[in-house]
Amino acid sequence: MTIKPSIAVIDDDESVREATTSLLRSLGFIAKGFASADEFLDSNRALITSCLIADVQMPEISGLALYGQLVAAGRAIPTILITAYPDDAIRERALNAGVAAYLIKPFSEQELLSSIDKALKHKVLLSPIKP
Repeated sequence: MTIKPSIAVIDDDESVREATTSLLRSLGFIAKGFASADEFLDSNRALITSCLIADVQMPEISGLALYGQLVAAGRAIPTILITAYPDDAIRERALNAGVAAYLIKPFSEQELLSSIDKALKHKVLLSPIKP
């Protein structure tokens, strides 16, 4: 029996969060949505998450800051960052920090699946994010 990967989707935009979570479930993944990084961290879901999909720009804790916190705590999770506001400097910083992929909304199902495949094979760097 194959264990299905558990994917957490963190996005403060409910429509994006729900659509992405529903798509992942329809493709056979175990998927759970969270409205904020704090909600995810409070859930203890980090212990079973195989891949994290997080919005770059969220109130309080951004997707990149969440990734940095997880790495610093020794709980690095292969991460895909998504954004409606692409920024080359943030993209470069994220990828250099060890984020598996950086997708621009709206992204296609194929882009997402390819990024998940890459993330699940990705070795996370355990070094802090440079400012």
